[in-house]
Amino acid sequence: MAEFVNRTEELSRLHALYDSDDAELAVIFGRRRLGKTALIKQSVRQDDDTVVYQAKQKTTALQLRQFIDAAAESYPGVERIREEWESILSYLAEQDAIIVLDEFPYLVEQDESLPSVLQAMFDHELDDSAATFVLVGSSISMMEEAALLGNSPLYGRSSLKLDIRQLPFDAAMEFFDDSYTADEQVCTWGIFGGVPYYLEEVSSDATLAENVQRTILSRHGTLHDEPDYVLRMELTEPTRYFSILEAIAGGHTSRNEIAGTTGIDYNQLSKYLNRLSRLRLVDQHVPVTEQKERSKRSRYRIRDPFFRFWFRFVYGTGEQYDQLGADAYDALVEPELADFVSRSFEDLCCSALRTLYPEHTITETGQWWYSDHEIDVVGLTTDETLIVGECKFQQSPLGYDAFSTLREHVAELRWTPPDGGDRIEEYALFSRNGFKPSVEEAAAERTDLRLFTVDDVVAAVSS
Repeated sequence: MAEFVNRTEELSRLHALYDSDDAELAVIFGRRRLGKTALIKQSVRQDDDTVVYQAKQKTTALQLRQFIDAAAESYPGVERIREEWESILSYLAEQDAIIVLDEFPYLVEQDESLPSVLQAMFDHELDDSAATFVLVGSSISMMEEAALLGNSPLYGRSSLKLDIRQLPFDAAMEFFDDSYTADEQVCTWGIFGGVPYYLEEVSSDATLAENVQRTILSRHGTLHDEPDYVLRMELTEPTRYFSILEAIAGGHTSRNEIAGTTGIDYNQLSKYLNRLSRLRLVDQHVPVTEQKERSKRSRYRIRDPFFRFWFRFVYGTGEQYDQLGADAYDALVEPELADFVSRSFEDLCCSALRTLYPEHTITETGQWWYSDHEIDVVGLTTDETLIVGECKFQQSPLGYDAFSTLREHVAELRWTPPDGGDRIEEYALFSRNGFKPSVEEAAAERTDLRLFTVDDVVAAVSS
């Protein structure tokens, strides 16, 4: 298992900040478990002039004392400074230190003046300093209030903002040392996603069923209550949010469907969906040919595959998995797994499109739908070509009917090439378990149809 993977761009930008001759401020945020602390530790691994302090929910006096103890390892003189944030941070700035305040919201909870203290320092005291302040937080709302929004004290002072997201597929698979087949990689990605903390819990020596049973389905599993914990740390009234996420995971993805399923008034729903969007938990998804601000065909999706899995299979099940014991995965998850993973497979197919079609410059990829028509993979290009694809993540080979249906649906897709000429359609079929002879014969006879396996897709997104 890799100790630290990816985040190359983030590390590069942090190192550039550390090497600056001016005082700098970095703000790093993102929900829990995404590896923000690991990123910071990796970034300062070879720096001696660093103070890294991970705050806890303690009084200001205790926080200050523990911060001083951490700082004294590199700067013993800090122990002679008056125990208040302004004096201590000013002293370290004079030493051109790199100062990391991890879980910054915990410090602000106890001392609301701290962002204003830092603001005053950057505005009036740090002209001759080369110090770097790095503020890290898992509470996105508190980081916004302190440093990101227009009315926050530190707004406009930061040289670098890093919104930490999940790892991409290829980086996530580095956790498994090439021990998984392409099919196993897609299934693992479809359940655990790209969150380092979740991936670290997966054993490449165990089967997918064993990993899911041990970490998620078992009442004592390390991830059994994980989404509940994450959401309750961020949300003040979690019940309605849980209901919304459960509805979306169950396939109720339009605003009308969500309102009808949850009983939440349609006009009130926006504030909850906006909040979930700000927390990077839910996406507003629109057809690839439309703009999000104008589309009337929005669907909402849970961004994190693990949260999707948990709300689909675990939330609200009570003692059901305990009662089934070792048979729980086979009885309740396996029969629905291919259907569940299919959406993640579609997303990977979209991501693979640029590599699979290198002769075209693809500007947008995504899905498209209108009424009863739906296309899994669409690639819009700078020339006259429209690439459309059908994905089947199922146990049986893909049949000719999938190709026929795809051609019917694309006839309803309204897209005109940028130069205004006639469009040329190219078809892609993606299958987990191969293709029936009729499809292979069609692909051999046509120049506009290509067939791709799971191995092709995984190779493309890993290149």
